[in-house]
Amino acid sequence: MDLALQIENLFKTDRKKFLGFIRQRVRSQEEAEDILQDVFTNVLAASANVQRPIENIASWVFTAVRNRIIDSYRKKRAETFSDMQTPGQAEDGVDAFENFLGDFSSSPESDLIRKTIWESVQAGLAELPAEQREVFVKNEFEGISFREMSEETGVNINTLLARKRYAVLHLRKKLKDLYRSINNN
Repeated sequence: MDLALQIENLFKTDRKKFLGFIRQRVRSQEEAEDILQDVFTNVLAASANVQRPIENIASWVFTAVRNRIIDSYRKKRAETFSDMQTPGQAEDGVDAFENFLGDFSSSPESDLIRKTIWESVQAGLAELPAEQREVFVKNEFEGISFREMSEETGVNINTLLARKRYAVLHLRKKLKDLYRSINNN
């Protein structure tokens, strides 16, 4: 049987097993599914270059999965604006900032909260150095990946991640009191 066909059959039959293995080691279901998809895509592509028969394809794929998980740990994870909520706040039922911004119900109170948060975010961004502000805006608001930014600007990905982290930390500090007052009302 063709190696690519064997890999496709393995994906169909053992997908849940692989996904469970990955899910135990990463933060979210989405990340687990992304890793699984990436691994199988890469394994399928690599199968075209395999010279010798592979005795245990499942073991080969599990090794690729484990390596991909390790790679994801090695990469510095950028903090997103939505990471501003602490586990304690989540347990206490406190909404994250994006919940306030994403609430499209129309009442004078919710409109005021949205406007106040947005103005505070804008003010916080204005206080940042241009490099930090640019990375934050491109990543959070425009959805541009760090890899794309790095390729576009020639700046190292780790430098971009650090700039984003400084921006997030600044915004957390800037919005902390506002966040508390909103949740106390």
